Amino acid sequence: MTKLGDLVVRKSYGGDVTFRVERIERSVAIIKGTEFRLLADAPLTDLLEVDPGSPGEKTERARIKATESLQRLRQDRQQLAESNQVAVQQWSPAAQEQAYFEVPGKVLHLDGDERYLQKSLDLYEKLRVPVNGYFVNESAMPSVLYRLLPTVNPDIVVLTGHDGVLKNPPSRDLYNLTSYKNSKHFVEAVRVAREYERNFDTLTIVAGACQSHFEALLQAGANFASSPARVLIHALDPVYIAAKASLTSIRDTIHITDVLNQTISGTQGVGGIETRGSYRIGLPTLKDLSKLNIVPTM
Repeated sequence: MTKLGDLVVRKSYGGDVTFRVERIERSVAIIKGTEFRLLADAPLTDLLEVDPGSPGEKTERARIKATESLQRLRQDRQQLAESNQVAVQQWSPAAQEQAYFEVPGKVLHLDGDERYLQKSLDLYEKLRVPVNGYFVNESAMPSVLYRLLPTVNPDIVVLTGHDGVLKNPPSRDLYNLTSYKNSKHFVEAVRVAREYERNFDTLTIVAGACQSHFEALLQAGANFASSPARVLIHALDPVYIAAKASLTSIRDTIHITDVLNQTISGTQGVGGIETRGSYRIGLPTLKDLSKLNIVPTM
């Protein structure tokens, strides 16, 4: 008997994606992807409970790719530290090792899914990327973002949650925003952010979810968006892009092919435009003020 919290797959889809049962309404379950940003409904008769250690094929591939992407980001972090040390020694030959401090780009992340938000915040923490994260319904994102931008003053904005092409849209035109669940809300939120900061290199915007209207998001002012091929995107794809922007030097342009290939969904799921990084280093290294022996002068 299927119950809340169970991990399930859909028999009609070949059991490729693993879901968690969020709620049950009569004979229909509302299910949410464990790895992919997918919210769906399915008849209880179509669901098959699975062992947590034996996910669907597509879910398992996504987990493997996510592990590889995390390892790659950590390698990039190490290479960044090494290149920083070389640069510091060139600027100041007498500088000691690690005699600089880091200022990664600050992220403001709005997510329409509380569980995915927490997974995203955990990844930001692992990568030491400064972030302010908020669980916000997609329809409320434009107004919430309008209030938060002057307060947080981020370098990178992430707008994500749930989206999708509607089964019975008013118009069967993929160019029309009415064909999508939440793309119109993401587009409006992007416009709010871009009106706040028009320079694409001063504020990097990452927007969209599964099957979002990629072209409309870019036209509204996003630097990176989903989903060019209207495919499912991994829950952490927006985080990988934001982390890459946060940890790329302001002297460098983010390599588009590099960052997109590093995501789980690849270029079918996310795309974007040339964008400068937000990461800075400073000299000298910050002092521990509790250990300074200072003689007051006033």
